[in-house]
Amino acid sequence: MNNHPALATGRVAVVTGASSGIGLAAARRFAALGMRVCLADLSAEPLERAANEVAAAAPKGRKAVLVARTDVSQLAEVQALKDLVYATFGEVAVLMNNAGTAPGGGPWDHIERWRRVLEVNLWGVINGVQTFSPAMLAQGTRHCLQCQQGRREGADRGACPQPAQ
Repeated sequence: MNNHPALATGRVAVVTGASSGIGLAAARRFAALGMRVCLADLSAEPLERAANEVAAAAPKGRKAVLVARTDVSQLAEVQALKDLVYATFGEVAVLMNNAGTAPGGGPWDHIERWRRVLEVNLWGVINGVQTFSPAMLAQGTRHCLQCQQGRREGADRGACPQPAQ
């Protein structure tokens, strides 16, 4: 996993949906590679638990881990996330748009659940790409990756990784 220049010691990874599952596992791996990691998720308590877990894998400990309560379905919150990461770490080498939801329900009931699935699983990815891509390209580093993590609904499946030069 660490043969791409974006995955080098000291680089920065932003992971949404980082409190559990694939997001947490990826954040731990990025930290173990010596990367600085920003964990973004909805709930403060699980986010703090995840931050402690990721810090345990990071050579520089908690100093290499940033947390941000973020609802990826809200563009303003994703923009605030980007601003926080750049103010704290100065760059982003990896953006992993991993946040997703699957609240359940049939095809003709629970319309509010369908809206939430699309807001998070589709618009969350769009918000991440639209917000971070220009900054990642403008930062002047040669290599960066973006990963759109798929969920069961398939609404946000994308290619991973997408190197940019």
